[in-house]
Amino acid sequence: MGIETLAVGQKAPDFETKNQDGKTIKLSDFRGKKVALYFYPKDDTSGCTKQSCNLRDNHQEMLNRGFVVLGVSADDVASHKDFAEKFQLPFDLLADTSKAIIESYGVWGEKNLYGKKFDGIHRITYIIDEDGMIADVIKKVKTDDHAAQILK
Repeated sequence: MGIETLAVGQKAPDFETKNQDGKTIKLSDFRGKKVALYFYPKDDTSGCTKQSCNLRDNHQEMLNRGFVVLGVSADDVASHKDFAEKFQLPFDLLADTSKAIIESYGVWGEKNLYGKKFDGIHRITYIIDEDGMIADVIKKVKTDDHAAQILK
């Protein structure tokens, strides 16, 4: 894949940013809970919509299993608000326009689409345990069945 993701057993980098409602969200706010931190390329694109809607459709089960779901892309607060409202997403979408979170989690790098190379966000999900440590890294995300990958 050509990027250096964080590894299982590492401490998850803390961050502070705004969600789709402009509210400040910090990873440390979720100590004591499991966090599914999913990085996705762009609001309202086909794969990202499939992935987010799969997480929406399985959100109650994820809550029941102790998970908080947080989505991160480089889109701004307004874009996240539109995306969340359009698809009734019940979890926080975090704006990372500076790419500080994206880079600290190692998900920014070269991509190849139809033979064209460009830099972008790789679709990767980190499972962070109750103590803020990385418990799993899902690099081969199935956009239409992502919740099952997280809950396995």
